[in-house]
Amino acid sequence: MITAATVDEQLKNVSSGEPRILIVGAGIAGVTLAQLLRARGMHPILIDRSADAARMIGDNRAGYMLALMPMVDPIIDELDSRQAYLDASVGINRYIAHAHTGRVLRQDHLGDLLADYGDYRGLSRAALLDVLTGDDCPIAFDTTVTGLADDGTTVTVAGADPGARSRSPSSELAFDIVVIADGMNSRTRRLVSGSTTEADSAESAVGDAVDTTWGGWVCWAEADADDDAVNEIWGDGFFLGIYPVKGAVGVFLGCPDSRQPLGPRRFAAEVRSRLTDLTPRIAACLTAVAEAHDPFFWPLRDSRAQRWSRGRTVLLGDAAAGFLPTAGIGAGMAMESAGVLAEELSALVAGSGTPSSPGGPATADAPEAALARFEARQRPRVEAAHDNSRALARLMFDRFRLFAFARDQAFRVISIRSALKPILRLLESPPRRM
Repeated sequence: MITAATVDEQLKNVSSGEPRILIVGAGIAGVTLAQLLRARGMHPILIDRSADAARMIGDNRAGYMLALMPMVDPIIDELDSRQAYLDASVGINRYIAHAHTGRVLRQDHLGDLLADYGDYRGLSRAALLDVLTGDDCPIAFDTTVTGLADDGTTVTVAGADPGARSRSPSSELAFDIVVIADGMNSRTRRLVSGSTTEADSAESAVGDAVDTTWGGWVCWAEADADDDAVNEIWGDGFFLGIYPVKGAVGVFLGCPDSRQPLGPRRFAAEVRSRLTDLTPRIAACLTAVAEAHDPFFWPLRDSRAQRWSRGRTVLLGDAAAGFLPTAGIGAGMAMESAGVLAEELSALVAGSGTPSSPGGPATADAPEAALARFEARQRPRVEAAHDNSRALARLMFDRFRLFAFARDQAFRVISIRSALKPILRLLESPPRRM
């Protein structure tokens, strides 16, 4: 359960023997890290720029539906949220690939493929946040970071005063660790780069970026009997993805950016007219897009930061690597990364020692060392999954019929196991302490 608590209120719970940790951004990565640290007896300060819990969950409509792979299972179990997770989600077993005409090309039992590693579940972003926040999750809303010292220990925070009608003055606060988890397009993310100009800072923060020149409308359709099946149509100039969650079906209708001005109603009608095999589920999802009130259009862009840390500040989740949704792995990797970072930060509690000196007190350079270990452990894994998402995007987003026909033929022989081989390798070798 999300509860509103100012920065000062949260700081009162931090004991003198634990590091002061600020987590910027209460999305999936930030909430996961905060709750893991809290479960380990620590008291991180979690802030979010949204005005309240409803805006925090509702603003980012791009995160409508999620398919979580088994790398999140250890996180769910550590938070003692297994039953809540199962109750809030549906098990995904089948992946159905369609030709550009709508005809079924193949059906793979994806759940069976992943069963050796754990669960593959579909749920909404809002439901996942409910699961992660558990009984209590304090967040300082309407609060942002406006300045960050070079070493990351002094942070300028601007927040709202719940008892006043206007924002309170900015405050300079000292922290041992600052975790930036507020997305790949956030201003806060640029503060890590250390560049002297805003332009250089933005370039350094983004690092490596891909613009697919595609986007898509996102909406909900009514639940149906096929709640264990994902459907995808990789068309010639369109993409339709259908993803089940508890009590609904998430729909993504993609198009080149140049087609966005048509609007969802006209483009959905155009796609319908081009499909010669129109199942009831596909028809219902196209109708849902056409009838949705002002559906969110999600530009398909990604980014990969050149560096994850500077001093005692570190990037997490989409701030470190913002994913394309093509492999359905971004949220899972954000949660896995939060778990690895939680392991490293837990060693900073005074008296618990560090991995290099078990049983001894935390040393002065322990925060920087902990962040360096985190990046060394997790960055190669995140970038492998990131590369897989980009490779699939090159296959999925094309507007030419000849390419679509060739892709259809290839899909007859290329299994889902081959397409997700990099992800399977990550599941086979979970992150380990260095």
